[in-house]
Amino acid sequence: MLSILRTIWMIFLHSFRKRDTVLYPEEKPYLPPRYRGRIVLTRDPDGAERCVACNLCSVACPVDCISVIKGEDESGRWYPDTFQINFSRCIYCGYCEEACPTYAIQLTPDFEMGEFDRQKMVYEKSDLTISGVGKRPGYNFYRVAGMAVGGKDKGEAENEAEPVDVKTLLP
Repeated sequence: MLSILRTIWMIFLHSFRKRDTVLYPEEKPYLPPRYRGRIVLTRDPDGAERCVACNLCSVACPVDCISVIKGEDESGRWYPDTFQINFSRCIYCGYCEEACPTYAIQLTPDFEMGEFDRQKMVYEKSDLTISGVGKRPGYNFYRVAGMAVGGKDKGEAENEAEPVDVKTLLP
């Protein structure tokens, strides 16, 4: 008898508590600041692609969901001719973002990617590339690293800084 009264009392108390359920489409759930969601490819401040098709992201991916095929333009710079991510396999671990030397791959807090057809979960380069610079607004890989292109040595191309001699950085 006591347990029945206790149960009724608990139900009464819970009926006046604030709901924990979020009415999803109308009300967005809280996402922590470091939430890892949809992967995007960003551009450098000049508007060019940041990705240099080095394949480090696909090597770092533990589930092998990233596929990159390298292309090379007339100046000798690499770019991803094909870049695919299979989001039905992706575990959003963030290793691809950490492995990227050019900050091209960045994870965003976007999580609304549900599909009924599994083939639509394979995102192409055009689906992944955004027009913005993402989390690193002033970073340009070629200005930092330099690259010998089309008869010009490192640091001699337009808008490139002289490369830093790493031996001068040693104590």
